[in-house]
Amino acid sequence: MLLKKQTVWLLTMLSLVVVLSVYYLTTPEKKPTNMAATEQKEDKQQTEQVKEEMAEKPSAKKSGASVVTKESSDAAFESMRLEIDDNRSKQKEELTLVMANTDLSAEERSEAKKTIEELDAIGEKEQIIESLIGAMNYDAALVRVNGQDINITVKADKQSASAANDIIQLVSDEFEGMQNVAVDFQPKK
Repeated sequence: MLLKKQTVWLLTMLSLVVVLSVYYLTTPEKKPTNMAATEQKEDKQQTEQVKEEMAEKPSAKKSGASVVTKESSDAAFESMRLEIDDNRSKQKEELTLVMANTDLSAEERSEAKKTIEELDAIGEKEQIIESLIGAMNYDAALVRVNGQDINITVKADKQSASAANDIIQLVSDEFEGMQNVAVDFQPKK
């Protein structure tokens, strides 16, 4: 009797293994998702949603403040911004691989994570400054941060020292401790 129970149990387990094997062999393969790329897509979607929401909101004239949202009208500025964003994305991808590497020490992986967070913060601040410069009635602005240097290119009809000073003050408020801020005015075309 005991032998029959063991035999039935063994046959049941074998049939279960066969059924599961057939199931896994016949189901189509799902491609593994790249979590870093998925996260970037989600970030871009969220950014687009925020931009749409900001564009839909009426300006706050009742409180005395006005919100101006302008898209960069210059294709050269847009292409340079895309190039900068692509370079940052590649850096983040490399750092993500460093973080995923279990052969490295925890210190090296945490340093890579910290660098990714710094890159994200710099990108956000660049966008904020570009939108604030756009609110100062300039057609387009491009902000590039390289280490301790900040290069700002503004599309404007005329150059003035006071306008450059206002922009530098704006940057100093946002980026504390930055030493070299350069403002370059390009004429409108």
